[in-house]
Amino acid sequence: MPEAVATIEGWYALHDFRRVDWERWHATPKDIRAALLEDLVQWTTAWEQKNQGRQAGFGSYQMLGHKADLLFLYFAPRLEDLAEAEAHFRSAAWAGLLAPVWSYLSVVELSQYLAKGESAENSPYLQGRLYPSVPQTRYLVFYPMSKRRQANDNWYMLSADERRELMQDHGLIGHRHRSQVTQIITGSQGLDDWEWGVTLFADDAVAFKKIVYEMRFDEATARFGEFGPFYTGIRLDSGAVEHWFVPPAMI
Repeated sequence: MPEAVATIEGWYALHDFRRVDWERWHATPKDIRAALLEDLVQWTTAWEQKNQGRQAGFGSYQMLGHKADLLFLYFAPRLEDLAEAEAHFRSAAWAGLLAPVWSYLSVVELSQYLAKGESAENSPYLQGRLYPSVPQTRYLVFYPMSKRRQANDNWYMLSADERRELMQDHGLIGHRHRSQVTQIITGSQGLDDWEWGVTLFADDAVAFKKIVYEMRFDEATARFGEFGPFYTGIRLDSGAVEHWFVPPAMI
């Protein structure tokens, strides 16, 4: 049987995609909307402080297109921390305006090969990779993916050496784009429907197109990559949330 890749795991991750009930929002009296927004801003501010203090990771994003309106992205040490965040979200007065449309649960993952025998306790680099704060870049792209298991293109029937060689070539592409794109890879085998989640961060959205397109020509992707939907967002810090719901011209 081919040897499984040994991995080390960090914080759990939850990508929580929401859609705003705009009809209900516009039917809500202005004074109540103002109070709801103030509460939402306080909530996002509290999570941003956790992100800055490296107690957890958090980011909120305005999503583009029809798939969702907002993304709340969390990284936390325990599943219970994510469950608590969901419970607090559901109990908030403004929660009824933000219906869930999709979510993705996973855990930050790094192969032992990339760790090069180091332990997270002794490596600031590994700590940054395994317990990430969300980058303050302008744009985000998220997509789930799996490795193909079909006939001769069955990733899991390749030897460990074959997979390592393919992933080395794959990693070189990411390395070439590292100055423009930050990536966080999370594993979801046994946790969600796909096998990995890929979250990319950049200040230039075109950088996402370039890195993903170039990887299409990599053998590991061309032969074995299967991709889910792509979600693209613009970062909303707590100060921008209010103006996203109520643009300045409408206040």
